[in-house]
Amino acid sequence: MATPLAPEADWVRVRVSGKINLALRVGAVRPNGYHPLSTVFQSVSLFDEVGVRWDEPGRFSVTVTGDQADQVPADDRNLAVKAARLLARSYGPSRLGAELSIRKTIPVAGGMAGGSANAAGALLACSVLWDLDITPDELRAYGAQLGADVPFQLMGGTALGTGRGDELVPVLSRGSYHWVLALSEDELSTPAVFRRFDELNPDAPVDLPMPTDVMNALVSGDAAALGRVLANDLEPAAAAMRPGLLQVLAAGRELGALGAIVSGAGPTCAFLAANEAAAVDLSVQLSSQGLCRAIRRVTGPVPGARLITT
Repeated sequence: MATPLAPEADWVRVRVSGKINLALRVGAVRPNGYHPLSTVFQSVSLFDEVGVRWDEPGRFSVTVTGDQADQVPADDRNLAVKAARLLARSYGPSRLGAELSIRKTIPVAGGMAGGSANAAGALLACSVLWDLDITPDELRAYGAQLGADVPFQLMGGTALGTGRGDELVPVLSRGSYHWVLALSEDELSTPAVFRRFDELNPDAPVDLPMPTDVMNALVSGDAAALGRVLANDLEPAAAAMRPGLLQVLAAGRELGALGAIVSGAGPTCAFLAANEAAAVDLSVQLSSQGLCRAIRRVTGPVPGARLITT
């Protein structure tokens, strides 16, 4: 393990991406409190930046800047701080510490796994800063202890997730997909959305089918085919808690989106466009309707957590 660097040493910085669930199938809650999932993740080009540098042993702090920074805890509740502490406990709690910084662009509590992305970034950045002998698989195993989405946020690209969503298999995806994101003024609590799902689906299945229609569309690189098969079992629950989401989804479809879906547990809405020009046109028209806080154009798939080199 490397000797701690001087306080003025450069930061180790990692870029992390948001995600969209192209398919999200949810089963009946299990006795352990978790729901089985069958999902296809795609990382998209909406990025946060996580930086770490040495601090005194046992000391961990975080500073958050950027979009919605005031809504992110800047203490031990922060998932990136939890990630750093988790690694330190395993590799040298008496000699490891970290000062963390997070620059936000991914929406907070928006269904795009921003907190999980920050945890993934902290795991990768700390492993490099502290010169840990750790493999990508081991890093993803630590991520699974922090949250079901963290392993994918480390991997990125396109992947099939089963179990809690943390058992991953890469999925072949041809071409690049153009998305328009409608960001909401309000947050949605993922646990609350799952509770509403349970209320709305007392007979939810135990065994979930593979989302083969989505994977077939990705293999073919056919955006129109993908738009037709986007599916999210949590969407009715999210819409029941935020009825305005239905108006946003309807507006995107009427404006020509190939497909529309609530991202994860919401409330971000994702619209698939045929190409870049269509995405630009859709984003302009959606912006003019004033139905959401902000509009972002992104593409996918993109890599997961990656070191920023200078």
